[in-house]
Amino acid sequence: MACSFKRTKGIDYIRIMILKKIATCLLVASSSFISLCSFAQSLLLDTTNLPPKYEMRGVWVSTVVNLDWPSKKGLSVDQQKQEFIQIAIAQKALGTNALFVQVRPAGDAFYPSQYDPWSEYLTGKQGQAPTPFYDPLKFMIEETHKLGMEFHAWINPYRMVFDINRSSVADNHVTKLHPEWFVTYGKQKIFNPGIPEAVKYVTGVVSDIVNRYDVDGIHMDDYFYPYVEHGPFHDEEAYRKYGNGMSLADWRRSNCNNLVKSIHEAILRNNAMVKFGVSPFGIYQNKTASTPDGSRTSGTQAYSDLYADVLLWLKEGWIDYVTPQLYWEIGLKVADFETLINWWSGHTYGKHLYIGEGVYRAEESPSAAWRNKNEFPKHLQMDRSFPEKVQGQVLFTSKNILHNPNGWADSLTENYYRKPSIVPPMSWINDVAPEAPETWAEIKNNNLVVNSFLAKSSNEEELKGYVYYFSTDIGRVGNSPDYIAPETGNFSSYTVPLSTIPAGCNQFYIGVTTLDRDNNESDMSNMIVCTRVGGNNWKVKMGH
Repeated sequence: MACSFKRTKGIDYIRIMILKKIATCLLVASSSFISLCSFAQSLLLDTTNLPPKYEMRGVWVSTVVNLDWPSKKGLSVDQQKQEFIQIAIAQKALGTNALFVQVRPAGDAFYPSQYDPWSEYLTGKQGQAPTPFYDPLKFMIEETHKLGMEFHAWINPYRMVFDINRSSVADNHVTKLHPEWFVTYGKQKIFNPGIPEAVKYVTGVVSDIVNRYDVDGIHMDDYFYPYVEHGPFHDEEAYRKYGNGMSLADWRRSNCNNLVKSIHEAILRNNAMVKFGVSPFGIYQNKTASTPDGSRTSGTQAYSDLYADVLLWLKEGWIDYVTPQLYWEIGLKVADFETLINWWSGHTYGKHLYIGEGVYRAEESPSAAWRNKNEFPKHLQMDRSFPEKVQGQVLFTSKNILHNPNGWADSLTENYYRKPSIVPPMSWINDVAPEAPETWAEIKNNNLVVNSFLAKSSNEEELKGYVYYFSTDIGRVGNSPDYIAPETGNFSSYTVPLSTIPAGCNQFYIGVTTLDRDNNESDMSNMIVCTRVGGNNWKVKMGH
């Protein structure tokens, strides 16, 4: 893929991405309609090697140590808001359809919480609220949904102090109120997962978020028991008290199992429509004589070293998706990407599998493999080679992909994400589709205006948006979305300037569907037939 832009840093690249997207598909939203200001020829002529209709295209937005957002501590509220809006718009321009935002990085919160103090990464001092006051989580959810993207609240379950020597820790922080619940490991304070109060506390954090916020998902990363970097994890006293005759390893796994099950049950009690997923270390277990079902790898293991029995969580239905962090290159002996995607695709137990892609590897002391512009595109091709098993990917991190390493952001916008994609629905959560909209079109001021309407009374579920399909082949309408309009009411409008319709196109068809919050799609609307009658004059016929 030829790159139209060279590598550019930070917000400058975000601005370039926005300007680039404005040239072809600027979204203009109002209270009653959404229009498209130009019409890419690909809508009618792009029919080969199309991206999947359904695909998770997520990105992690990290807040710990201000990795992605906010860019630094102590920004004004207006600056914080503007930075997040720029990130969200830039990710939308890439083709992303979900943000996984870290709202609880280390026993702190990016929202008013009865459990955790305000994050130091907002104001510079833990426990200090933004001034003037606003709720960042509520704001981020609203801005993300305005763009038609999902918002997954990413929390770290057990990391409670990021750096005991440097982190700001408020007087009301739980590590000060209940120091007996924690183990100091290296420079961090970590909840002792063997103490029942720890499970109860983290479950309460999740229940609070799900009860008060319109999140689409709860997401946890790989930090359960810590990576073995600083010797033993000293939980001996809790093991003596609560071990109940189990081996230390089995007891630790049972503690993580109890947490995941408890959070799953809390979500079902409070809002069963919210998804729950985990992003574990990329190797579940290495293949040995005693573990024949492991992968042909030789690295750290989620099951044996971090005590995360992810396959049990999938089997039991405690999580809805798994996002293994496959941050390695193709051909790496210790942990080959191809080997691992093959392994994980055979161990989903009917749940969704999103591949965690480490695009950051192209920027942080990159090896020869990660300086190769073809590495990440090959990953995407492999992701899509398992259409029934791999439902998409999540990129780490937002900042890294927006830097356009090796031209990969361009590859997404121009190729792999060039058409929008619907987040895959989860039938076990909800499989009831909304009703189809009523659709009509008109020629107005040298534009083709496509309108869609769905009476609220005819649909009990909250809509996510309207999906527009264009094709010169009536049999292909519905195969690949051309535009997904975020829901702004029961009416949607999409404007196509007639001057942008390809000269060789004399007839095409339009169909529209509705999409609910759980990504269930309605039947197709009545079909619209557009026929050229000479020059740039068109007639529009509404069919059934």
